[in-house]
Amino acid sequence: MEPDERAIRETHATWIAAVNAGDLNRLLSMMADDVELLSPGQTPTGRDGFSANFSAAHQQLQVRCISELEEVVVAGDVAYTRTRDSLSVTPRTGGEAAQFAGHRITVYRKQPDGRWLLARDAHTLTPVTNPAS
Repeated sequence: MEPDERAIRETHATWIAAVNAGDLNRLLSMMADDVELLSPGQTPTGRDGFSANFSAAHQQLQVRCISELEEVVVAGDVAYTRTRDSLSVTPRTGGEAAQFAGHRITVYRKQPDGRWLLARDAHTLTPVTNPAS
C-alpha cells in the first residue's frame, strides 16, 4: 500500500471516530475551507451549515456510524473513497434507534503540508425499514 493511500485510510478512520464521538472541532480541522457536502433532498452545504446541523443532531441524538471502505483511489493531489455506511441514531431522551444505510463518495485534496482534507462528500443514506415478521 502506498503512503498516500495509507494516509487516506487513516483520515477516513479518524473522521468516523470523530463523528461517533461528536467531535465537531476535529471534523472541522479535517475539512477544506471550501468543502461542499451533499445529502439527498437537501441543498449542498459548507462548513457553517455542517457545523449547525452536526451540533443540533448531536445535542438530540446519540450517533453511531460504521463505514466500510470499498475503494480508495489516489490521483496526484486528489483522492476519493467509496464506502458502504450504516448509521444508527438514538434519541438522547430515550426511544428506539433509527437506522440508515447507503453509500458515500468522498473527495480529498492533499495540502502542501501533506495532510489530506475532505473537499467534497455525497451520500445516499436512506432509512432502513424492517419487513414485518
